[in-house]
Amino acid sequence: MPAAAASQKRDYYEILGVQKTVSAQELKSAFRKVALQYHPDRNPGNNEAEEKFKEASEAYEVLSDPERRAKYDRFGHSGNPFEGFGGAGGGFQGVNINDIFGEIFGDIFGGGRGGGRRTSSRGADLRYNLEITFEEAAFGSRPKVTIPRPKKCETCTGSGSKSGAGPRACGTCGGSGELRYTQGFFAVSRPCGDCGGTGAVVPDPCARCKGSGKTPSEEVIEVAIPAGVDNGTRVRLTGMGEPGDRGGPPGDLYVTVIVKEHPLFQREEYEVFCEVPISFTHAALGAKIDVPTLDGKVKMTIPAGTQSGKVFRLKAKGIPHLHSQQRGDQHVRVVVETPTELSSKQRELLEKLAELSGEESHPQSKSFFAKVKELFG
Repeated sequence: MPAAAASQKRDYYEILGVQKTVSAQELKSAFRKVALQYHPDRNPGNNEAEEKFKEASEAYEVLSDPERRAKYDRFGHSGNPFEGFGGAGGGFQGVNINDIFGEIFGDIFGGGRGGGRRTSSRGADLRYNLEITFEEAAFGSRPKVTIPRPKKCETCTGSGSKSGAGPRACGTCGGSGELRYTQGFFAVSRPCGDCGGTGAVVPDPCARCKGSGKTPSEEVIEVAIPAGVDNGTRVRLTGMGEPGDRGGPPGDLYVTVIVKEHPLFQREEYEVFCEVPISFTHAALGAKIDVPTLDGKVKMTIPAGTQSGKVFRLKAKGIPHLHSQQRGDQHVRVVVETPTELSSKQRELLEKLAELSGEESHPQSKSFFAKVKELFG
């Protein structure tokens, strides 16, 4: 490069707005910021922005390589081996600009690496909402469900071709699966629309599957629901989704559990809650009553003088923990019922009880009214 031309070029560090001590990661971030600002796609028809974009690209290409950066730090532009990189010679001589942007931007502008032809593709995942009972969620079950799951076309044995010859290279993209476009100096690629990015087309599609290699079908599948699942739990069945294209692996089936409400029980995590009504006499005198649980009825002792709203705990009568031997508890809240219809004999006995009771037999009422008297006189 002539000395005069070299002296006119701006300092690479200045172009990217960094110091000479900049790290590799900081250099990459600085280039990304400048390149996004002046990218031709964001500045169509702006020649000045295009030149600054070229300038930043040249600076990053040199400074991102440790050997070239060391040479530039020592000799400046006169030691730059990329003569004509963006100058009068035109173009980026000896430089693959898409490699730069594949590293920095990935697929933001379609210039990333890793494209190309895909000979096969994984099948789609399927999703199924499965409604189960409260008890099935607690203890597990193995229901059978019918799902719509495409299968390999029997007519063309999955090739998608009437003749069985299978797909051939797409004539539009030459089998690469992508089309390349040039905007000024910058080349970008997009998936081919004719082959969907696979690089292959079926010239004589099977009449039954229309070239897809798959036909609609339904399949009965047994789903293992583990004990302890809750509403919204997802169960994954590997390989039970749609079959892949051209020999690709199948997708997965995700079963979402929906638990029906129970008429007696509510659930919080692994704990079960329920309310049980008891009579006034049972609450006052004490009793043994039948209480429903997930395992059936059990006897529970009600101590004499039990108040309405009292909660009792039944150990290990709740929900089994998922994938564990532990189990939650059941919480029983008793509600004392007040009789609504009394015979004359019952009324007489209750009036006698009230006369004999006084305040001593109602400690909560006594305490309450004592506080009221203290506050209000």
